[in-house]
Amino acid sequence: MCQEVTFQGEGVALQGWRGKCAGKRRGTLVYLHGVSDNRMSSAGVLERFCKLGYDVISYDSRAHGASGGDACTYGFYEKRDLARILDTLAPGPVVLIGSSLGGAVALQLAAIDKRIAAVVAAESFSDFRTVATERAPWFFTTSTIKSAFQHAEKEGRFSIDAVSPVLAAGEITTPVLLIHGEMDIATPPEHARRLYAALSGPKKLILLPGVGHNQWYHGEIWNEIEQWINTAIGDG
Repeated sequence: MCQEVTFQGEGVALQGWRGKCAGKRRGTLVYLHGVSDNRMSSAGVLERFCKLGYDVISYDSRAHGASGGDACTYGFYEKRDLARILDTLAPGPVVLIGSSLGGAVALQLAAIDKRIAAVVAAESFSDFRTVATERAPWFFTTSTIKSAFQHAEKEGRFSIDAVSPVLAAGEITTPVLLIHGEMDIATPPEHARRLYAALSGPKKLILLPGVGHNQWYHGEIWNEIEQWINTAIGDG
């Protein structure tokens, strides 16, 4: 059973879904989508994990879908939104599954929120300044990029350098599974390697051959994710 819900984030209303588990409850799984996406991409996750005994939460991130908010801040405010949503959950293990932006948000919160039992972060960037610079058009000068960052900080009211999953990784003690496509051009797999090296707790990195950005969620990977979660939360 899935119901429409409105979550209260950090000064913003977030529209989402709350799926109720079937059978004995094992915990809560929260799915976090990527940039320019919305909760619709979580339909398969809701169906799969509710059947496996998890309550499943999915919502449109701020400035995405039907949620409020003027700008995406790549985790600066999004992690605070997520923390407020965790406040509404029933007791039990919390598992975060994030794709791209969602993975970066999950990692940034996991560094400071001990309620999180496990994180699956797919194709996350290591830090916002690096990935944004890599994605800038080739003809952009250093000065142009600097000006763009300053504009983003002013409009979004956040600090670019504070958005750093790789810095957060060193503070994470909960188990983390990183997934990344080896052919990802938008966020090269070197980002995943940096994150893996920085993680100080239990960790695993899966690099998918021939897979580009936003292609990681096909095939047998979900069986691996399910098995890894079972091990991570000690409930096989």
